[in-house]
Amino acid sequence: MNSGMNRATSLASSRLPVALHWAPRLVHLVIRILIGLALIGQAGCAGNKVLAHSSEAVGVASFYGKKFHGRPTASGERFDMNALTAAHRTLPFGTRVRVTNLENGSRVVVRINDRGPSSTDRIIDVSYGAARELKFVGQGLTRVRLEVL
Repeated sequence: MNSGMNRATSLASSRLPVALHWAPRLVHLVIRILIGLALIGQAGCAGNKVLAHSSEAVGVASFYGKKFHGRPTASGERFDMNALTAAHRTLPFGTRVRVTNLENGSRVVVRINDRGPSSTDRIIDVSYGAARELKFVGQGLTRVRLEVL
């Protein structure tokens, strides 16, 4: 009878390290999932108004350029800071979007070729070339309307 208890005890103790090994990973995974869900919920926050079931959105745009010039984008192509391209979180690569600067009325059509912006208070990152056309390079940020074409 003693040997049976020893076997059960040793079996339980041999499983304990495996459980302890996976517990932190499981907790980390659950936390990442919860954070991801929270970020998805915030995507339309901070003054960004996305019209449900529509091809239009209003929010803040930023631009990126020299630091990323020549690097691969999420679509696999090399980033050209002078091309009329943009990064968006969810629109499919290749989608053409009319971006209107609500501060001055300037418009440009960009092609989505990257993912971003990383900041949740912005709805699009345009290339330096697009920002130049939209006339907000000096400001860094501007309010825009996006229209999917």
